[in-house]
Amino acid sequence: MVGESAPDFTLPATSGLEITLSACRGGKVVLYFYPKDSTPGCTNESKDFRDLHEHFVAAGCTVFGISRDGLKSHDNFKAKQELPFDLISDKNETACEAYGVMKQKNMYGRQVRGIERSTFLIDADGRVAREWRKVKVPGHAAEVLEAVRSR
Repeated sequence: MVGESAPDFTLPATSGLEITLSACRGGKVVLYFYPKDSTPGCTNESKDFRDLHEHFVAAGCTVFGISRDGLKSHDNFKAKQELPFDLISDKNETACEAYGVMKQKNMYGRQVRGIERSTFLIDADGRVAREWRKVKVPGHAAEVLEAVRSR
């Protein structure tokens, strides 16, 4: 996927927006896919991107979080965690499938289908510049920021 055109999508987001990825060309975009609003790992990851948000903006980068949660859940999560960026709702798994983040996972000893925590850096030309799969939360947002700055 790195070096290829980023799969385009148009999906609903917080703040009453509809996000079309191709409309973001001209600037860098970070898409971080996470399993579920208000769970410990996803909350920590979102807070890390929140805490570094001004640095992403200074580097000419827009950040979006994406999960299968609905807009009501996203709006509550965004407000509670004071996230300065929008969260995209992918209830039909359109973007999740396009980016290959839907995986079989073990949860409490049984197989479930869910989002594998993954992040994609899209360059100003709309190409995937970098991808992170099976993300471990600690230090991840800082690593993504360094990649943004080096592009």
